[in-house]
Amino acid sequence: MDVEQFRKAGYQAIDRICDYHDSLRSRPVSSQVEPGYLRKALPSSAPTEGEDFQLIADDYQKYIIPGLTHWQHPSFFAYFPTSSTFEGILAELYASSTSNPGFNWSASPACTELEAVVMDWTAQILGLDKAFYNTSEVGGGVIQTSASDSVLVATVAARSRYIREHPHVAMEDLVLYTTTQTHSLGKKAGLVLGLKVRTLEVTAHDDFALRGDTLKVALEEDVNAGFHPFILIGTVGTTSSGAVDRLDEIADVAKHYPFLWLHVDAAWAGVAFVCPEYREAYQLPAINKYVDSFCTNFHKWGLIHVDGSCLWVRHRRHLTDALDVTPEFLRSKHGNAATAIDYRNWHLGLGRRFRSLKFWFALRARGVNGFQKYITDCIRLNARFAQRIYESDLFSVVTKPSLAMTVFRMAPKSLPHLGTPELNALNRAFHARLAARSDIAITQTELNGVFCIRMVIGAEKTVEGDVEHALALMKDEAMVLVRNWEGIGGGRRGRKTCVVPSHSH
Repeated sequence: MDVEQFRKAGYQAIDRICDYHDSLRSRPVSSQVEPGYLRKALPSSAPTEGEDFQLIADDYQKYIIPGLTHWQHPSFFAYFPTSSTFEGILAELYASSTSNPGFNWSASPACTELEAVVMDWTAQILGLDKAFYNTSEVGGGVIQTSASDSVLVATVAARSRYIREHPHVAMEDLVLYTTTQTHSLGKKAGLVLGLKVRTLEVTAHDDFALRGDTLKVALEEDVNAGFHPFILIGTVGTTSSGAVDRLDEIADVAKHYPFLWLHVDAAWAGVAFVCPEYREAYQLPAINKYVDSFCTNFHKWGLIHVDGSCLWVRHRRHLTDALDVTPEFLRSKHGNAATAIDYRNWHLGLGRRFRSLKFWFALRARGVNGFQKYITDCIRLNARFAQRIYESDLFSVVTKPSLAMTVFRMAPKSLPHLGTPELNALNRAFHARLAARSDIAITQTELNGVFCIRMVIGAEKTVEGDVEHALALMKDEAMVLVRNWEGIGGGRRGRKTCVVPSHSH
């Protein structure tokens, strides 16, 4: 492909991308293909001779688009949102046009320097303490691929620090703390690093938040048993319930265990700190005062494309002490003189994508006000949804709504005597019917034995009409199940649901 062919293909690509986004609302939310569809459609091997690019571009429309779930669809309410903006698309295009590995300052100075700048910009708009700024030259921020990578890097740094201060401690005696609401990234970090993981119990009574007393008991038990807890992964905005661990209480306990690293995973909810009114309730003061590392994913709820996970550390030295491996061929004048950050020593890999460009584009194009409006619009729509659930005779809220997420379940007032097993069966059938539809995407979870549904609002195109549509179809599907329960009187005696198959819509 020469320059003019690229120019022509690029014009067409931009037009098709615009058409795709314009047509999102009319598309099914989830892909309707079956597993293996693409292998059946494509040749069994790559072509021997190059093909005309127009054919390749057309095949993207023919084969790939049908196999995509449309995460930016206005009726996508599953998992957590994944951002996509036109500013970000252009940033990714520019970044890919100057491909480079970015492993140190010399590899491309702009890549390193822009990352250092935008990480300070994002720290500022979130209200993080200046100790986390790159300009502090003590702490600092770095863009990782995901919150899982951020936790892994923080755990490596915490382990390195602990062993350095306690060289007599055997690796098998180290313990990583999570809770029953911590994302699976905690267990995965333990699995990858060969660490013991202790899962601390949280309860509905405490809104599924980790309390200081629970941590205190665990620490006393483990220390008395000869173990060495060295890191706690706390959460602001858990995946299943939007819970916020009581970091103030946790820090009050942890001060008696000075080598316990406090990492906060705020992958989804942390971006809401751009709105000052949510900072205190979601524990930002405690984050600023106590924690060793903090992560939030701007690629979830922050108008930045995947991958854009932001990790800040209070002491960058703990990262570089754990991860700095510098063979002669990677040495440079500025790296040796420590006059520039070498971000390769702040993560597990060597090469790095030019991720900071999309942050720069989005932050400049939207401004702080634009980010705040997006977040508050989502929260407002969720408040509307939650109010309708509170008022419903079919549904009930399982735990208090958190920002743009509501966790609820079917609990029909016409079936007042159903116990937890029967309600769980009813809600599994309800979720199955929703999952079979093509005009909504929504996911399920389980909170201490209670099966429930998660509603998360985050697509930038979502408006009140989309929320009303979701409520209407939920009511329709719920009514089918209520009508087909095996006799209202029989249901009171604990009979199971008669699941009515759903048809694709």
